Amino acid sequence: MGLVGRPQPNQDTTFYVLPKGWLRLDELQKREIQSSQAFVAMWFNPVTDEPYENGIYKAIYDSGYEPRRVDQKHHHLNKVDDEIIAEIRRSRFLVAYFTCEPEKVRGGVYFETGFAMGLNIPIIWTCKDMSMKDLHFDARQFPHIVWTNSEDLYTQLKARIGALIGQGPKKRG
Repeated sequence: MGLVGRPQPNQDTTFYVLPKGWLRLDELQKREIQSSQAFVAMWFNPVTDEPYENGIYKAIYDSGYEPRRVDQKHHHLNKVDDEIIAEIRRSRFLVAYFTCEPEKVRGGVYFETGFAMGLNIPIIWTCKDMSMKDLHFDARQFPHIVWTNSEDLYTQLKARIGALIGQGPKKRG
């Protein structure tokens, strides 16, 4: 196929990537995951339940995708980190919900976003207006949906999904 080469025919262990191989690698890395699933990375706390249900879940569902949260997956025997990684790999995109307690940054959301970035999975960054000041500087540079209430979150997230990802395969109506 001409993707790799050997500089010396007698050495079995020395290989290098040919230009055609680099192009193929680039093509593989840019491939979109064809999935009806969207992973949601967030802080699991009663104060986030209402914005999740009426904002995030509803926007993802109404856009034709199935929202996935790791805490709602009860039938597995693996470590939770393994389940997070598996679900992100299966997802078309990730919604990163950075809302947190004042002055307490949600470290786990950074793990999920970093992993998704490494896989070239699109990330939609969200944060309630009151929590923006608590984000790390390296996350603040991304275009967050900054929202004030669940209706605002729903409207902005649904529009962002439509603009960046497109309608999902399970679009209703």
